[in-house]
Amino acid sequence: MSDLHSPRFDTRRLAAPDGVVLQADFAAGATPDAPAVVLLHGGGQTRHSWGKAARTLAARGYGVVNLDLRGHGDSGWSPDGRYSLGLLARDLQPLLQTLPPRVALVGASMGGAAALVLVDIVPRMEINGAEKIRGFMRAHPDGFATLEDAADAITAYYPHRPRPKDIGGLRKNLRERDDGRLRWHWDPHVIDGPHTVEPPTFSDALVEASRQVRIPTMLVRGLESDIVGEAGVAALRADLPQLEVFDIAGAGHMVAGDRNDAFNEGILAFLGRQLPSG
Repeated sequence: MSDLHSPRFDTRRLAAPDGVVLQADFAAGATPDAPAVVLLHGGGQTRHSWGKAARTLAARGYGVVNLDLRGHGDSGWSPDGRYSLGLLARDLQPLLQTLPPRVALVGASMGGAAALVLVDIVPRMEINGAEKIRGFMRAHPDGFATLEDAADAITAYYPHRPRPKDIGGLRKNLRERDDGRLRWHWDPHVIDGPHTVEPPTFSDALVEASRQVRIPTMLVRGLESDIVGEAGVAALRADLPQLEVFDIAGAGHMVAGDRNDAFNEGILAFLGRQLPSG
């Protein structure tokens, strides 16, 4: 079980309550009573951003579900261009009804707004960091002529992250349109619609929701993040006394991409205490 390449995943299509078709990878081979872990990526990402984490969790015996959120990756887009916290939560309900009763939701940024393991997201975010993300997501509306151009844009946004020698994996986050140009694999309405869901801006609703949570909850914070500051963590602690905070040095907002091994270590330790796979 130590070989992270051994777990196999089956891709399935799921219907959201409003008919939008969602796509997810399900770990094969988990026992029927194994606890499930649902991975929810951040805005502008796809399920492929969880690749190593998904394999690690599956290798430990968890029933992993790695979902493309609506408007992202291989999932359908909202026909009216609307995205909201309530809509994202409703998308999860049919999926959760098919899973064992013991489930952990692990979400990054936008996905973390509907999760119980929050990856670098709090209801009260740092405004400057949020604006930086919006600026990146609004840039290049006409797409890119080449894969190298897209890689250049990411390098400019993440100058601290070493550029991979092989950028072929980046193609999973891009779509080639009829004009031959490459555009990000997500609906632009995610950032320009009636509700900005990346990063989430409906903080009052998130604060109210967090005050209702009674189960164990974890915040994974990148210490180099410009989204999660000390004030935001303190406010969340006040609303969730049971909150555990796992800090990762050298990681920014995209924690799993910056320090994947440390991220996996923190997640596995928390789940091992609160939701052991047996």
